[in-house]
Amino acid sequence: MRRALLALLFLLLAPAMASAQGLVTSLSTDNVPILSNFTGERIAVFGVIEPGASLRPKSGYDVVVSVRGPRGAVTVRRKEQWGPLWLNLDARRYIAIPSFISVVANRPLEQIATAEVRDDLRIGIDALIPQQTAARQANDPVFREALQRLRRDQGLFTDNDRAVRFISPTVFQAQVELPGAAPLGVYDVEVALFSDGALAARSNMRFAVSKFAVEQWVAEAAHRTPVLYGAACALIAVLIGWLASVIFRRD
Repeated sequence: MRRALLALLFLLLAPAMASAQGLVTSLSTDNVPILSNFTGERIAVFGVIEPGASLRPKSGYDVVVSVRGPRGAVTVRRKEQWGPLWLNLDARRYIAIPSFISVVANRPLEQIATAEVRDDLRIGIDALIPQQTAARQANDPVFREALQRLRRDQGLFTDNDRAVRFISPTVFQAQVELPGAAPLGVYDVEVALFSDGALAARSNMRFAVSKFAVEQWVAEAAHRTPVLYGAACALIAVLIGWLASVIFRRD
């Protein structure tokens, strides 16, 4: 009971909070700063299930938290051997693919809802990657699987069916891990509450990943004046080399 009250107090004081019918959720932060020593961040998601959400199931509620990063175009190429050479002979271009996806739950998704329900609600990594027209015409899942595999290897696509923990029957906490290579931009967080395999409530929040201080100034300078930025870097390198030669010069 004490931990549930502490979680509820945190919800009231947290910087980012969203409310849906029967479900109140909050994030531990609404802004993740990228500094020179950034190696990753852990985002905490807190939630309280209000009494009017639905009749509490005998097996307890289920929670799925889906985090999506900024969207962008991605081209997946497949190399094939052509004689003694390996060439990119086929490719698929995907539009508006999330640069980061993390899906966490309190148990495996297969045990929470059926495949039809998950696809309809876009629950799971594969469901969050929209199929492109070319991919549907080709009916070739190889490229989608390759895209997911590459992003998983980079730590940008993750799922964890043990990252949501119920502090009490109606209070839960989830942990979302952001890697050091997390893209800059706005991230969408969706919390789905399930009761006996059916969606009971849904809540949406956002947080931003952005650069601050010197890192932000350097990044903006590189984009605004690339020629001057390159010249300044070259000049600094020359000065450092000259200074090192003076310091370590043998008389």
